[in-house]
This record gives sequence, structure tokens and C-alpha cells, in this order.
Amino acid sequence: FICSSVYCTNYRCDDFVVNDTKLGLVQKVREHLQNLENSAFTSDRHRKRKLLENSSLNSKLLKVNGSTTTLCATGLRNLGNTCFMNAILQSLSNIQQFCCYFKELPAVELRNGKTAGRRTYHTRSQGDNNVSLVEEFRKTLCALWQGNQTAFSPESLFYVVWKIMPNFRGYQQQDAHEFMRYLLDHLHLELQGGFNGVPRSVILQENSNLSASNKCCINGASTVVTAIFGGILQNEVNCLICGTESRKFDPFLDLSLDIPSQFRNKRTKNQESGPMCTLRDCLRSFTDLEELDETELYMCHKCKKKQKSTKKFWIQKLPKVLCLHLKRFHWTAYLRNKVDTYVEFPLRGLDMKCYLLEPENSGPESCLYDLVAVVVHHGSGVGSGHYTAYAAHEGRWFHFNDSTVTLTDEETVGKAKAYILFYVERQAKPGAEKL
Repeated sequence: FICSSVYCTNYRCDDFVVNDTKLGLVQKVREHLQNLENSAFTSDRHRKRKLLENSSLNSKLLKVNGSTTTLCATGLRNLGNTCFMNAILQSLSNIQQFCCYFKELPAVELRNGKTAGRRTYHTRSQGDNNVSLVEEFRKTLCALWQGNQTAFSPESLFYVVWKIMPNFRGYQQQDAHEFMRYLLDHLHLELQGGFNGVPRSVILQENSNLSASNKCCINGASTVVTAIFGGILQNEVNCLICGTESRKFDPFLDLSLDIPSQFRNKRTKNQESGPMCTLRDCLRSFTDLEELDETELYMCHKCKKKQKSTKKFWIQKLPKVLCLHLKRFHWTAYLRNKVDTYVEFPLRGLDMKCYLLEPENSGPESCLYDLVAVVVHHGSGVGSGHYTAYAAHEGRWFHFNDSTVTLTDEETVGKAKAYILFYVERQAKPGAEKL
């Protein structure tokens, strides 16, 4: 993919080049890039036509249950180490309630007159008020799963990311989990003020599924982000000297889980293979009672000084979509290493009831979750390697590798070394008997 835009090469300014020289050099560069883009487009169009003529090579046609069907999934072009963004976008696009909410938002009106139909280039002089993360996110989600193109270029969304998330400027590899958190946080903040002239309260009312009981407020009023991903933790800290207990409720959008140290050691061929690490092991390590070390002494209000203490987490409220981040990267003295341990995870029926503060108040199936997406990091370091995603759509699993989308199976998904797992709350069947 060739972008015919001209950027300032100084990273202090992330903008497009607007002013030209007397000789029109910038314009000549633009024209040259445009010719290259048109040439690449023409070549790509001929290539696609040949693929369509040969059904055996056509990746858009699949045989399902003996009949031919169209592969409607759309890939995302890599704009220069943007696989971290693509993997997250593809995962979020397959979370039905979350994705549908944005796709149903009112679109920004198209400009009329001479600029109608042309690409609008943002400039620094326009200010950040003309940049909308929600709008570009909405357009990207709308472009996926339509089946009318093999791959979509999220360049407009990436430009907005550069504008409002300075940490992600440039073309170096980034952490997919960190990007997901920044993305959700900024979507949440922007939605709090409404969208395209529509007040936030009206937008929420139009979606009857986002009732008040499902809302979890994080940094202000509730939005679809907190209504879908928001849960609440209870943090209990006990002073080991006087026994004073402190309780605090913390909202969360995802849970970051350590891979227990006993599973991290790499085994040689002569060593016996030990027990396999499971997702339950990671959840148990997160919620089990833990004695804080000397660097985390608790300030006891009764003792009036820092004391040794214990800490334990309970889940006070589960979210509709449970996002679990496995902490595969950790700092050593000089660099950030990756924990490459395989963690076994269930594709269906993840039971979270035993981690709840009040499990007796939960329904028979309200604590069961089914996997909908997995983000995988391939490689050895956070600043290198490659991200892909697996996601379920209408009962089929797909592998999203930037522009390439392929049909896969549950066995392949289950063997993936997961980095981020997205579980959707199982809906109780109507009329189901209570246990």
C-alpha cells in the first residue's frame, strides 16, 4: 500500500505538509506519489481479477457444509508496524454489542461543493476539534465484514491516533494491550461529551441493552465502553500488626494476570515436563491472598505508620465482556523479556463464580463466559515481533493477519499462545430452570 500524503519529517510536528515552495516541489512529490499509488492500484486490480477468474485461488470463496459461500471478512492493511492496532480492531469488531453500537451512531455529514468526494486532509491550523476518534473508529468498523473488499486501510484512524495519543506516533512496534487501553479510554472520554451534536444521554437511551444496572462509571459518566467492559474489584488490605482491614472498590476495563513463576522456567529435553499452566492458575494467582513485600508496605491508619500487610482481590461486579491480559512482558535489569509459556484457556464455559465477592447472588449462568477473540504476539520482545488475532464470527473462527484473513478451526485457536483474551458473558436461555 502506498500513501500519497506528504508528512513533515520532524517528529515534533506530526502534520501533513501544506505550504509549498516557489518551484512547487511538494506538489511534484504529491503527483509522483499519486502516480505510484494509481499504478499500484491498477496492478492490484489486475491481480484480483485473475484471482477471481480462478476459483481455486479465490480466497473469498469457501466451502461450508458442501455449499460455496463468500468469505465476508475484511483485512486491515499494515501502515508500518501497525499490526498491534489491527489485531485490537479486529478483536473489537467481533464483539457484537460493542461493534453494533458504534456502527449505528449517526455519521458525520459529507462536505458539499468542490470538496465533495475528496479526501479531507487535516492540518494543524484546523485544531484538534475537527478530529474525532469515535467517527474514525465507527467508519473502520463499518468497513469490516461487508465483504466488498479484501482489505481496508485504516489510515484516517491512525492519523487521529497520532493526534490524540502521542505515545503511538511514529512507525515503531507498540504494545497491543497498551494501545487497547488508550483506545478504550479515549473513546470513553469522547463519548461522554456526545457525538456529532447528539447528546450522550440520547445516544445511550437509543440502545435499550445498556441499562443503568449494566453501567460501571470510570472517570465520569458511564458510556458504552464502561457498560460493556466495565467491572468492579474489591481490594482488601489487612495490617499484619493490628489486624485493621481496609476495603476499596476499584473499577476496571480489563484484568492483567501474572503467569505464575513456577510455569515460566524453560525445560530442556532431559527434564520431565511439569504441569501445564492454565488460565485458572493465572486467575487464582491474581485473586489469592498475598503478603506484600517490603517495597509495598501498607500505611495503617490505626498504627499511624507503614506496616506489613496482606492483600486480596475479589470481583464485586463482572462485566459483559471480560478482557483478560496475560502479562507476558517483564523488565529485567537491562531489557524487557517475554514469558513464552503456553497458557491453556477454555473456548467455552469459563466459570468466574468462584472469584466473586458474593457468588450466592449470581444466577446459574450469569458467571459463564465464552471466548470471542484472542490476540497473539509472535516474537521475543515487546518492541519487535508481530501481532495477529483470532476471532469468532457467526459460529466460525477466523485468523486475522493484517490484510490476510483465513478461516481456521477451534483446535488451532486453542493452541495459540494468548496475549489478550476476550470473553463474552453467556446469555441465559429463556425459561431456563434455576438450579
